[in-house]
Amino acid sequence: MSDSPEADDATAADTETDNGIVDSGFLPSAERYANATDWFVHGVEMAAATVFALLFAVGVIDLSLQIVESVRTGAITDPTVVIGFIDTGLLLLIIVEVYQTVLAYVRVSETRRIVRLVVYTGVIAMVRKAIIFRTSEYATLQDALMAAVAYTVIVLGLVALLVVERRLEE
Repeated sequence: MSDSPEADDATAADTETDNGIVDSGFLPSAERYANATDWFVHGVEMAAATVFALLFAVGVIDLSLQIVESVRTGAITDPTVVIGFIDTGLLLLIIVEVYQTVLAYVRVSETRRIVRLVVYTGVIAMVRKAIIFRTSEYATLQDALMAAVAYTVIVLGLVALLVVERRLEE
C-alpha cells in the first residue's frame, strides 16, 4: 500500500463483501445484483401466478354462463355440448395445476413436489386430449391412429413417472 493520504481514503471507502469481493461503492456488488435480479424474478413469478388465478376465475365464470345458457336453450342434452363443458373444465384444472406449479417455484418447494405437479398437469392435459379426440379431425384414419398411439405412449409414460415417484416417496 502507499503511504499517501489519498490511497488511505480510497482504501477506507472500499468495503469487502461476505464473499470477498471488494465493492468500491461505484458499481453494485455481485451479491446486490443477484439479490436485485432474484427480487425481479420473484416479482415476475408472482405476476404469472396472479395471471393464472385471474384466468381460472374468468374461466369458471365463463363456463358457468355457458352451462346456464345451454340449459336455457335446451342444448345441454347434446353430448357434444357436454363434452365441450368437460373439455373446458379440464382446461381449468390445467390452469390450476400450472398456478400451483408457479407457486411451488415461488415458495422454493422441493424439486419432487414441482415435478409431481408438472406430471399431474401432463396427465390432465392428456386426459383432456383423449376426451375430445375425434377421428374425423384427421385427414386419414392412419393419421388418427398415429395420434391415438402417440397419446397412449405419453399417458403411459406419465403414469409410469407417477408410479416411480410414489414408490420413491415410500
